[in-house]
Amino acid sequence: MNLFRSILVIVMLLSVVLIAIAQRPIPSNTGRYTIVLHGGAGNISTAMPDSTRRSYTDALAHALTIGQSILDTGGTALDAVEQVIRYFETDPQFNAGIGAVYTADGTHELDASIMDGRDLSCGAVAGVRQIAHPISLSRMVMERTKHVLLTGEGAERFAQQMGIPLVPNTTFNTPKRAKEIEEHKKRLEKEKNGTVGCVALDRHGNLAAGTSTGGMPGKMPGRVGDSPIIGAGTYANNKTCAVSGTGWGEKFIKQGVAFTMSALMEFKGMTLAEAAEEIVSKRLESNDGGFIAVDAKGNYATPFNARGMFRGVATSDGVFEVTIWK
Repeated sequence: MNLFRSILVIVMLLSVVLIAIAQRPIPSNTGRYTIVLHGGAGNISTAMPDSTRRSYTDALAHALTIGQSILDTGGTALDAVEQVIRYFETDPQFNAGIGAVYTADGTHELDASIMDGRDLSCGAVAGVRQIAHPISLSRMVMERTKHVLLTGEGAERFAQQMGIPLVPNTTFNTPKRAKEIEEHKKRLEKEKNGTVGCVALDRHGNLAAGTSTGGMPGKMPGRVGDSPIIGAGTYANNKTCAVSGTGWGEKFIKQGVAFTMSALMEFKGMTLAEAAEEIVSKRLESNDGGFIAVDAKGNYATPFNARGMFRGVATSDGVFEVTIWK
């Protein structure tokens, strides 16, 4: 009997130890991380005033810090991507959320998407007019529905069901965009810049990508570009890479740019740099735009064939830089 009691005590002690081990927090520094972001590509003049340039680079650095702080403490790539893009959606300098460009009818229609490289889960919204943070609604589509893409009124009805308040479409108005659409409509239709995006590899080895935009300046109401299209403007797969594009959306849709990056790596054995070069120099035409990408090893690429692309990168190895031109 005493032997039985001794064995029982030992078993109970082992159980307590095993439970304690199971509940112990996972160390946050289990691996490298890399985060890359963009604030749009296009005909960005190098004659930009110093004050304007600093305003953009300061915003890029602030967004980068948000994502870096999440990854540095062991947060997920998905959270980092969402929070970086939420910041861009509140900064009127960028064509996403507040500051989104106008349609030909003088309104705003917003698109966004997000993707988790762990299992290819993804969500997107298109043509929403009363959502302050389309990137977060996209994540809700991914996590709380069986669908991938919701559009217009249906997406906004879903937002209300999720407790997200609708905002007036005029929330996204800014004097800068109003002036652009009135005075420079023809020129802007050629530039096609301003989309924001983020890709990340977290310390746990998972990739994520997200993109958000107000679309093409002066676009026809109802027009949808590549940003909310999984495989065109956004893609993430832990086997290969995470990608977010910016530029002429129709071209990115036709070329399936984001998925093609992954396919070139998976099926042709290309490196991230080789796949990026293949797409930007052979599949996209001059001034079509650019994209950002990071692979499962933390390598990153920011190719573009336009005059400039607002972009930044931070890594666990100490890299932290933002830039605009080549």
